[in-house]
Amino acid sequence: TGADAAARLHRETGGNPLALLELAHEPLPDLVPDAPVPVVTSVAHAYVQRAEGLPERTRLALVLAAATDRGDLALLARTAARLELTLADVKPAEDAGLVAVREGRLEFRHPLARSAIYGAAQADQRRRVHRALADELPDADADRRAWHLALAAVGPDEAASDALAQAAQRARGRSAYDVASQAFERAARLAPTEDRRGPLLHAAADAAWLGGLADRAVLLVDEAAHVVGNGPLAAEVDHLRGHIALRRGPLGAAHAVLLGAAERADPASAVVMLAEAAEGAFYAADTAALLECGARASALAAEDGSDRTAFFAAIADGMALVIAGEGERGAASLRDAANVLERSDELRSDPRLLVWAAMVPLWLREGGAAHDVVDAAVATARARSAVGVLPHLLVHVAIEHATTDRWVEAQAAFDEAIRLARESGQDVVLTAALARLAWLEARLGRDEDCRAHAGEALGLARERGVALCEIWALAALAELELVLGRLDEARARVEEQRAAIERHGIADVDLFPAEQVEIDLRLGRVDEAEQAASAYESAAAAKGQPWALGRAGRSRALLADDATFEAAFEDALALHAQTADVFERARTELAYGARLRRSGSRVRAREQLRAAHDAFDALGAAPWAELARVELAATGETARRRHAVGLDELTPQELQISLLLADGRTTRETAAALFLSPKTIEYHLRNVYRKLAIHSRDELRRALHTATGPGRPSE
Repeated sequence: TGADAAARLHRETGGNPLALLELAHEPLPDLVPDAPVPVVTSVAHAYVQRAEGLPERTRLALVLAAATDRGDLALLARTAARLELTLADVKPAEDAGLVAVREGRLEFRHPLARSAIYGAAQADQRRRVHRALADELPDADADRRAWHLALAAVGPDEAASDALAQAAQRARGRSAYDVASQAFERAARLAPTEDRRGPLLHAAADAAWLGGLADRAVLLVDEAAHVVGNGPLAAEVDHLRGHIALRRGPLGAAHAVLLGAAERADPASAVVMLAEAAEGAFYAADTAALLECGARASALAAEDGSDRTAFFAAIADGMALVIAGEGERGAASLRDAANVLERSDELRSDPRLLVWAAMVPLWLREGGAAHDVVDAAVATARARSAVGVLPHLLVHVAIEHATTDRWVEAQAAFDEAIRLARESGQDVVLTAALARLAWLEARLGRDEDCRAHAGEALGLARERGVALCEIWALAALAELELVLGRLDEARARVEEQRAAIERHGIADVDLFPAEQVEIDLRLGRVDEAEQAASAYESAAAAKGQPWALGRAGRSRALLADDATFEAAFEDALALHAQTADVFERARTELAYGARLRRSGSRVRAREQLRAAHDAFDALGAAPWAELARVELAATGETARRRHAVGLDELTPQELQISLLLADGRTTRETAAALFLSPKTIEYHLRNVYRKLAIHSRDELRRALHTATGPGRPSE
């Protein structure tokens, strides 16, 4: 990553600011693992001048010492003999203050001296010492040996290419994706034939993508596509190209590439490609394309018969049916996918497939096992350092948390997804995270943040073809205007939202603005409120799922007469009880309590209003809690405010660190999960303690429990 490269350059230059400034104006050199940076800065040139006055044998011995990363005298002695040198040849360099020998190691006086000596050496000298080092390294040091073979090669070299490819596989296996990508690419450069070069470039691109190095991945996969042409690997290369475009945009290009790849792939691979194309169509709000992908995936799965194809076909078909308004059939298909997921280890462990493991329970909105499936997927992605996968997965995690009582965790997950998506250039994922965070911020009453994030999401959505996120961002702004009492502005946003839904032929009621009924009633537009409620009710009945039916029930109850409103609200609350969405239930309790108060049932109104206030307050939905407090005060009761724990004072990173530590992770485990250093974690933790006026992790755990309620603090 960029941070890793910066740390490496800092180490190689000994932190010398002038050297770093010079390197900042030069193209970044290949940072080959364990080899010095082959750049001579003006600051380091003094070391080259000092070496130029030394004997030729000493200069070659210095190049040898610079080429090895460990300064092991035993290895240097053996390798020097291959070059017809001895360790005694190092003595003049030691006298000149370039190196020092201590405790069985040879060390350069300054990291810049090593880089300068290596960078100034002639290419054939460097190749000679790398060849000698490769010959002396034992089989147990196969990875270092492979890199030395590569650095010793001139032109294609099959042995070096094969050794480096094997090193790359081992690096990928331990989740060192950056190293793996470099090794695969260098192996491709050394491969003697294009038949060998194409697969290695593809592997390099795939490793780069998993490591969050999106720009590098794009360059490599495009080169791989050129090399493989229309050969057997073409479909796999295009699959990766389409997958990357799915996260970066534009979505139209991603969809076209994935469909083309599916035409040339075997059924098992084609179904995965079609599922990804379906996801792209979903985010593009292209209902017709989504239905086509679902149908094609189902047909292929019937031919193949494996669990893998059954899973992807079921989820693609389920998404398509839900968006098309066939909720019952769509939910049944998604439950089929969930059943396959239960028995498939592959789908819960492959880094590229992790997001699909989290997607099923979120589409079903049925709570229960969703927490465990989603949390397990994130834990796996973190353990495997799959930075390229994590942003998209975190968006799903955050959405799931935002539809329960875990809003603190939702904010932290959205913030981390946004940070990682920006760093890895995943614009589509960034758009989704911004739009959904804006929606949550509207409910939290964070006016400026909501408008800023929704505005950025709208710009990106229109640029990248992510129409779904345009709808989400407009929904966020509509809810914000509603809770602020700006009804005309709220109505205008709802109109924009409805126009976008109609333009794209979306029939999924979950995207419909149920808030229109309340807005129209408060504006005195009763007939339009009735029409909106009827349309929403019909769509919810077609879907047949409790979340939509509960919202439809609230809309109908708002319009009910004095004789029937209580039964209508009770029916809506019974439906809300079948979901994990605390906010929607509290919205209905607030509306119910307000209606009871206006009808003169003050005592019964208090019960509903108290429940609504407590739920909003626990979630942190301050403007909604205030509305409930005002209504409750009108019944003669004063609402009690919960004890604030000061979480609003924490930065997003401090909040994320706090949640991971409170979940039982050590400092080192938290650092690894967030790709930070343990020192950085400790620094932020001290700030958290100061801001929350606490002194231990037990107190931190209690503070977060107070803020998050019964849901455990976790990622």
